[in-house]
Amino acid sequence: MRKLICVGCAIVAFGVAHGAAAHGVKPSASPVPKAEQKVERDPWSIFFNPAEAAARISIKRDEGWRYIRSDGLPDHQPGSFPNHGNPHAIEKKDYEFRVSLRPTRDSQPTRLGHENFGVALNGVPFDPLTAEFWNRDRSSGWNVEAMSGAMNLGLDRHNAHVQPDGSYHYHALPTGLHERLPYRTQPVLLGYAADGFPIYGPYGYQDAADATSSLTELRASYQIKKGQRPDDAPGGVYNGTYVQDYEYVSGIGQLDECNGREGVTPEYPSGTYYYVISLSFPFIPRCWWGSPDSTFFRGRPSGGMGGGMGAGPDGRGHDQMGGPPRRAGFSGGGRRPPGGRPDLGAAAERLGISKDELRRALGPPPPNFERTARKLGISADQLYKALHP
Repeated sequence: MRKLICVGCAIVAFGVAHGAAAHGVKPSASPVPKAEQKVERDPWSIFFNPAEAAARISIKRDEGWRYIRSDGLPDHQPGSFPNHGNPHAIEKKDYEFRVSLRPTRDSQPTRLGHENFGVALNGVPFDPLTAEFWNRDRSSGWNVEAMSGAMNLGLDRHNAHVQPDGSYHYHALPTGLHERLPYRTQPVLLGYAADGFPIYGPYGYQDAADATSSLTELRASYQIKKGQRPDDAPGGVYNGTYVQDYEYVSGIGQLDECNGREGVTPEYPSGTYYYVISLSFPFIPRCWWGSPDSTFFRGRPSGGMGGGMGAGPDGRGHDQMGGPPRRAGFSGGGRRPPGGRPDLGAAAERLGISKDELRRALGPPPPNFERTARKLGISADQLYKALHP
């Protein structure tokens, strides 16, 4: 086990010690990222301005896991909060995320619900979805896209804003972090997804398998649908206002449905599967190919799990509903969003308890699955499998 702690220099902690056994597509290979093959004392401290918000982060590796603990404060100067579109102040958090050092790809992707997709090098979560829905009706399935500009969510220049509980989080490329890295000359590591695969910036090698090829913008494979929305929807033409306005079209970009690809990177010269924060929708990926760890969806320090926060149609901020992600093929269409209502009767039967007992344990919405699992004397994973078989 090795533990690195860095105060005010989060990139050092991640860049130097982001997992000796981390790998992607070939579990037997377990390449050691180059960034960890040589450890120097605070080589990147010149990047940090003491006047900027301090970022505290620590990382340790133990028995196949990478444990990432941070206070959630960015290592760059955030925007002004509260603001007109986001009436919340940034507060220090106590995050502890866990990701696999040896992630493997499943046969089907796991669709992102209202969970954190991953965590950036500076300890700030990647949290792409919003709490805003058509007519303020979550059950409608029409979720406002944060980057559409259709609603003022108070995003700063780093494509971030703040939850009601004070959690600062990114909805797209974390520009302040990205600008500190050598993105003009090489693909840059930005963080880790909840399933353990690395997350890179929008520029990668033209030939995914050739590190000597030129850099290019890696394009997503999503486009706005043609035509009109259905009658039971917000109406009007598809224009990108809602997540469900987009569709995946294989091959129109270099990235797959989870906004990733396999290839070599400076940290993984033998190759890995990696996700990309793209410059167009979906920006932050909306599904995982591996199994996301429950530390990314079991609840925030002071409440529910979250997507984007801002002033809702009634002028108040609305928190996201927590809950485990849904195992399913990703679709940008008008299907019910993940985290929709499970069959409580069937779930209770799987757990060997009554439906009323399960309902009492879940309590009022939004549900806290970790707390519910403790009440029932089971693990969060057991509860998840019962609710989402």
